[in-house]
Amino acid sequence: MIVVDTNIISYLYISSEKSEFAEQLLTSDPQWNAPILWRSEFRSVLSLYLRKNILNFNEILIILREAEKLMEGNEFEVSSHHTMKLVKSSNCSAYDCEFVALAEHLNVPLITTDKKVLRAFPEVAKPLDAFLG
Repeated sequence: MIVVDTNIISYLYISSEKSEFAEQLLTSDPQWNAPILWRSEFRSVLSLYLRKNILNFNEILIILREAEKLMEGNEFEVSSHHTMKLVKSSNCSAYDCEFVALAEHLNVPLITTDKKVLRAFPEVAKPLDAFLG
């Protein structure tokens, strides 16, 4: 069981140089968890692809449905107190700190490619490629 941030979920559904790593991660650990916030962030990512005509509306809807199905039952409310405590101790956004807070709460690693999060929370945040070994 792991926590993944929105970037990792995006790599799984939107072709990129990191997509293969995301697929390997899902194979090695299929129980992905995230704060409910991931949905809004993911919609925002997909809106860029829609506006730039990289993906069409129907493709976006299919991706959203598949991602929501993957994460079903593994989405969590995150403590505001815990999140803000992490914000206070770092230069990371509250959005990023929600993922860290969930990982700490579940006592599992947060898998991310976000360099700022990796630097601020090395005890919890683990890089995608390194986590795979």
